[in-house]
Amino acid sequence: MDLHESEQLDYLKTDELLYPVIQQLGPMPIAIVEDPFVHLLRTVAGQQLSIKAAASIFDKFSQLLPQPTPENVLLLTTEDLRAVGFSYSKASYLHNIARFWVDNNIGLEMLATMDDEAVIKLLTQIKGVGRWTVEIILAFSLGRTNVFFADDLGIQQGMSIIYGWDVKDKKELRRLMLEKAKTYAPYSTVVCLYIWKWKNLVKYGRV
Repeated sequence: MDLHESEQLDYLKTDELLYPVIQQLGPMPIAIVEDPFVHLLRTVAGQQLSIKAAASIFDKFSQLLPQPTPENVLLLTTEDLRAVGFSYSKASYLHNIARFWVDNNIGLEMLATMDDEAVIKLLTQIKGVGRWTVEIILAFSLGRTNVFFADDLGIQQGMSIIYGWDVKDKKELRRLMLEKAKTYAPYSTVVCLYIWKWKNLVKYGRV
């Protein structure tokens, strides 16, 4: 499901440093992937791993459990999860997520009725799930258009490159980011996609 293209960010023309990036990169659709439960499992499972390693482990998990409902995940033992490559802590986190889903009767319809901060407050009660993780779910499972990833290293680095910031103090950098992000509304999610992509292009010398 494609939500946005660059033409819908014309209100950012006054941002003389960011808007040329948007123009150069062209349309940036947001693809909505998976249901929130499966996406949360995948996101938590992939933390602190390379993309390749995370994909390999989750592929094995999907073969073990083709229909990963909360109830089915709870039927798996820690050793079952260890056998496909999860660490003890990751296995515990997956069980935590599944148990929380069952105990709180969470479904897509329920999450869809809640605002962003309410979803964050709810899901960060799960051990192993932090704010950034829930923000990923908000943007790419629930299709929320105004999610700004202030704690994401790629966004921090990308904004520093685009705006020429050389700020060592993390609190000051966060303050600058949040102030600038006010101008991104109501499409902060897609703006973050541009920032991520630009940062990676710069990193690999492609611009």
